[in-house]
Amino acid sequence: MAYAGARLVAAVFRSYGIDARPAPDSDARTLELGGQFASGEECLPHKVTLGDFLKVCQSPGFDPAKAAFFMPTAHGPCRFGQYAPYLRRVLNEIGCGEALVLAPTSRNGYEEVGISGNDILRLGWLAVVVGDLALRFLLKTRPYELNAGDADAAFDATVTDCERIFEKPGLSVNERLRQLVTAMERMRDRFRRIPARYTKDRPLIGLVGEIFCRLNTFSNNDIARRIEQQGGECWISDIAEWVWYVHRFQQYTVRRTQGPVNGTTLKLVIKTHIQRKYEHALTAPVEEDLKGYEEPHDVREVLELSRPYLPWEGSLGEMVLSVGKAIYLHGKGADGIIDISPFTCMNGIICEAVYPAVSAAHDNIPIRILYFDGIGANVDRDVEIFLDLARAYSRQKKRQRVYPDYFE
Repeated sequence: MAYAGARLVAAVFRSYGIDARPAPDSDARTLELGGQFASGEECLPHKVTLGDFLKVCQSPGFDPAKAAFFMPTAHGPCRFGQYAPYLRRVLNEIGCGEALVLAPTSRNGYEEVGISGNDILRLGWLAVVVGDLALRFLLKTRPYELNAGDADAAFDATVTDCERIFEKPGLSVNERLRQLVTAMERMRDRFRRIPARYTKDRPLIGLVGEIFCRLNTFSNNDIARRIEQQGGECWISDIAEWVWYVHRFQQYTVRRTQGPVNGTTLKLVIKTHIQRKYEHALTAPVEEDLKGYEEPHDVREVLELSRPYLPWEGSLGEMVLSVGKAIYLHGKGADGIIDISPFTCMNGIICEAVYPAVSAAHDNIPIRILYFDGIGANVDRDVEIFLDLARAYSRQKKRQRVYPDYFE
């Protein structure tokens, strides 16, 4: 889904002796294979993930008896809940029925991943946080670099650096955390060395929407880079936001069904404390560089911002995060919001219905939803038009952006 996160989570599995690797990069063959086994009514992420896994099945030397595909799932009305069982059916059809499909669910916070111990869940969380931080540094630097490619090289060097730490066997979680904190210091210094001219004339565009499409550059035609090439800067909602949301909804469900005081709630409170502790440790070395780019302290802030439009207790999924985060980014001085969603996505359609009211209540900030279906579209034209709207809004907006000290 996200380049850094996929590589780092795979490295976590390798530290436990599992030969894990991300799916191959998506390409035209991905869509061809996915389309052969899809009816045409599924959303783009299903076609992309299915096609990538089928490419693995067709790779030289593939042995289904020694293979497993990691495809998390979720409950609720979103079609994402059907990805894993659909993959299982296709694998059976093509003679790869011996391959496993590992499908931890969001219903219990993906706890099945840690069934052999909590350390792997903790390392998975560290991988998510580190991957998100690396992406934030890339997006805040790349638009301003003087030499094209410097930021991408620093990003890849950071992922490789952290990948080596995650894949080391036998390290305790605390020792791995210590090494990762040092790696975040190296990342900070690596990006600081990039020749760049940080000016305040680029509109800041928030990218929200369906989690796969907004983070998978193949699925969204690398829209962040296209926005940068036309003079903008991007702030993408990260993976940690979804993890915190799943965790928060799990707490809400337990309290509603078991009461406010019970063993499960205590366990979740402790889990929250540990996750927050790790997140703060990794973020501490880079706080100065991320001035003005602060994520919400608690996902409840995003959920409460969404409440007037989509109460989060009943509107499940990315829709509440997209609306709430759009309002949060308005408060951070963003100049426009683009919602990235697969064509026919339920979350996107519901958000599109409420975005006019959200915009009207927040200084008429431009909000545009872009749907992606794997068919070539003139995204550059849409970006150009939207950036014109964002620049016009920037000249009269009431919420001004806070810049890091290194901006001119």
